[in-house]
Amino acid sequence: MTVKELLKCGIEELNSFRIDDSILKSRILLAYYLDKPKEFLISHDDMEVPEGVEKLFLEAIKKLENNVPVQYITNNQEFMKLKFFVDENVLIPRADTECLVEEVLKKAKDGDKVLDLCTGSGAIGISIKKYKPKVQVFASDISREALNVALKNSSLNNCDVNFIESDLFSNIEVNDFDIIVSNPPYISKEEMSMLEGQVQKEPNIALYGGLDGLDFYKKIAKEAKKFLKENGLLFVEIGYKQKLDVINIFKENGYTDINCIKDLSGNDRVVIGKNKKE
Repeated sequence: MTVKELLKCGIEELNSFRIDDSILKSRILLAYYLDKPKEFLISHDDMEVPEGVEKLFLEAIKKLENNVPVQYITNNQEFMKLKFFVDENVLIPRADTECLVEEVLKKAKDGDKVLDLCTGSGAIGISIKKYKPKVQVFASDISREALNVALKNSSLNNCDVNFIESDLFSNIEVNDFDIIVSNPPYISKEEMSMLEGQVQKEPNIALYGGLDGLDFYKKIAKEAKKFLKENGLLFVEIGYKQKLDVINIFKENGYTDINCIKDLSGNDRVVIGKNKKE
């Protein structure tokens, strides 16, 4: 089959299963297996596709039909204009989370110590280090498999990040951070049952935030005070309905100058608070 014929086949197959973005996903997959940029497919649509590539492409289309995210097939996701390796051990970085990183970058100063809690793929901590190379970045996760992915990404992006296997703060020995940032699990029990099929393929441990989705905010807000400097900042990503709950959690734990930032879609996305020692 030619490139044009194979793409048509993939698109029609995905459409029959009502898979979103069938054209884009088909192009991503074929470009990936041909090891070419997507633009190559347009200028070479009459090229015969090698039989081995055709087989891999059609097998990948079947995976998409079974709700495997395209990022797990290509092991690639762009975030903050950087490339990240992703697999089933980590949450796929979302564009919405770039808002969280951008807010940290606005506040981080040369020489600051930053902790990325629940780092997953390492996307947040690595992006901070990449764009603020004179900041000292630590990143932790409870999952050793996730940390292996994060280590791969730090190498991929040529970033020196200190990774720590830790259940939240349990193995964190530094206690004078200028900034702690986290995109913790925040999906409630009710919402977990309504997640899209593709999201359900992502690690449960990175999604489920307890009955009301607020478990991690309560733990982080309370414990972070022991690890932040006076006037140190805590940044967390939130779900679009969690603004008031998370702000109240911050207030109950003595944070001041609390602020909420919206993402590019206009949804409440980041809550920031300043640490005041008791």
